[in-house]
Amino acid sequence: MRDVLESLLAWWEAGEPVGLATVTATWSSAPRQPGAAMVVGPGGEVAGSVSGGCVEGAVYELCREVVETGTARTARFGVSDDDAFEVGLTCGGTIELLIERVDRESFPQLPELARAIAAGRPVALLTRVGDARHLVITPDGRDGTLGGDRVDDAATDDGRGLLAAGRTGVLHYGPSGERRGEGLAVLVASFAPPARMLVFGATDHAAATARIGSFLGYHVTVCDARPVFATARRFPSADEVVVDWPHRYLTAEFEAGRIDERTVLCVLTHDPKFDVPVLEAALRLPVAYIGAMGSRRTHDDRNKRLQEAGVTDAELGRLASPVGLDLGARTPEETAVSIAAEIVALRWGGTGARLTATAGRIHPA
Repeated sequence: MRDVLESLLAWWEAGEPVGLATVTATWSSAPRQPGAAMVVGPGGEVAGSVSGGCVEGAVYELCREVVETGTARTARFGVSDDDAFEVGLTCGGTIELLIERVDRESFPQLPELARAIAAGRPVALLTRVGDARHLVITPDGRDGTLGGDRVDDAATDDGRGLLAAGRTGVLHYGPSGERRGEGLAVLVASFAPPARMLVFGATDHAAATARIGSFLGYHVTVCDARPVFATARRFPSADEVVVDWPHRYLTAEFEAGRIDERTVLCVLTHDPKFDVPVLEAALRLPVAYIGAMGSRRTHDDRNKRLQEAGVTDAELGRLASPVGLDLGARTPEETAVSIAAEIVALRWGGTGARLTATAGRIHPA
């Protein structure tokens, strides 16, 4: 919903009812993920997308219909459906949508949600699939209801778990909120601050990695202890450039609660006095990825130093070194692509193999 929120809020504040379609589930090669949204304004204006163009025409008509009736409904488009073929979803994908009317009465929590997102505060929108009741939750509060205290309590607890991980997904409960039941689905759309990429070492490879990290949507920090190299001018793509010893900065950020399980760390310093202390600290933190640049000889020497510092074999097993996938990269920019490719592959369970050499589904389940 993030990409339609500005338009949605403007119409809400103007007192204009609009139609909102949200992806609640996908299968196979559907182009958009749960949480993707499209809004149809009072004058027929469209913002956002639920399928990259495949079914937008049909969804547009459903949104206009729901605005008129005021009754939320669900819709499913898949390759096996005649209607889906007519509207163009022929790539093998299937999507399910919730279409609802949004106005001040049906969604009074919208401004609160928008303010939290704009301020970068973690917040999640929980929507009951079917009748479009809303519950907005934060790490320490909630507003709205999904239909009863029991389901609100269960969904708040489970939703906060998804919010902490920055994940969007669907929760299933019994009619009264029973966790082992079925029949009630709740879409949790998490709006957490962007995941962080910490790049250690103010090098040309770091500059290229910062650029691609920003492109992937990370909040990028470049850190180096040398002020002559660690400057904003040299790293215009970074959100921040910090002059500090890498291990000291990383430890302080973790203790301040600014490192989480989505954080990726790229150690590109090429110098044992920098990379060994920061890796010793990093390998004991609950982060998503730790990569370190260097030759095979550098890797072996660094591992020996880390073992002497007390790092266990299990902790060393978390280290991606030498960093990146084998793309034959030569330039800093090509190396940054190989690093990004490894991060993406590990995040989604990809193999890094060429798709022409694989069979079966393109996207892992």
